[in-house]
Amino acid sequence: MTSLSPTPQPPLMSARNLKVHFPIKRGVLKRTVGHVRAVDGISLDIRSGETLSIVGESGCGKTTLGQALVRVLEPTDGAIHYAGKGKAPADIAHLSETELRPYRADIRMIFQDPFASLNPRRRVIDIIGESLRNFGVTDEQEVKARVGEILRKVGLRPEYMSRYPYAFSGGERQRIGIARALAVRPRLVVADECVSALDVSIRAQILNLMQDLQEEFDLTYVFISHDLSVVEYISDRVAVMYAGRVVE
Repeated sequence: MTSLSPTPQPPLMSARNLKVHFPIKRGVLKRTVGHVRAVDGISLDIRSGETLSIVGESGCGKTTLGQALVRVLEPTDGAIHYAGKGKAPADIAHLSETELRPYRADIRMIFQDPFASLNPRRRVIDIIGESLRNFGVTDEQEVKARVGEILRKVGLRPEYMSRYPYAFSGGERQRIGIARALAVRPRLVVADECVSALDVSIRAQILNLMQDLQEEFDLTYVFISHDLSVVEYISDRVAVMYAGRVVE
């Protein structure tokens, strides 16, 4: 009797020959005299449910790669194939903002600095609720209920939603940043040095929280870091970057 091996699942996201170049302009007329090749021909696959870590020295292009994957930055060249559940497989690398909108809720980002990434003039309910409103949740009672629910999931009390960011510690602010990213139930989350600004004890709490949330929400992580001890703890696979390229 012949046994058939299961058909391998396609990756959730694939980057192919991805490039992000920034022009160098000089002179009165600001003519382009060269380019900074921040990301220079990277190809990699991101499998559903895994944590793929991107490591490398400062300035190697890790953050630029992460921002390109979530389309905060538009790539100069290359392709980003995304095959999200319920979404038509597409190359999202050069879609217009209107074409990209259906994919925005699926692909989210957690930023490095919890103090700079939250608007100090907005309450927590407005910071997290903005994502919900942007993706079709118009009933304010539902917004309030869902903000309260996601705050519980990240270990904060629902009544904190009426507070401003200055009232929280660094670890609590990063929990709010995580809640903002997860409020619309994404499939892929890019975490850019999300624990590097935190104390060691708080860092461990956030990493454990992220692993629990990954299991609960069936998340896929791209985890960007320069700290190899953190990467060893959280990663399924590791890609090492140097000078805009993946070298290992």
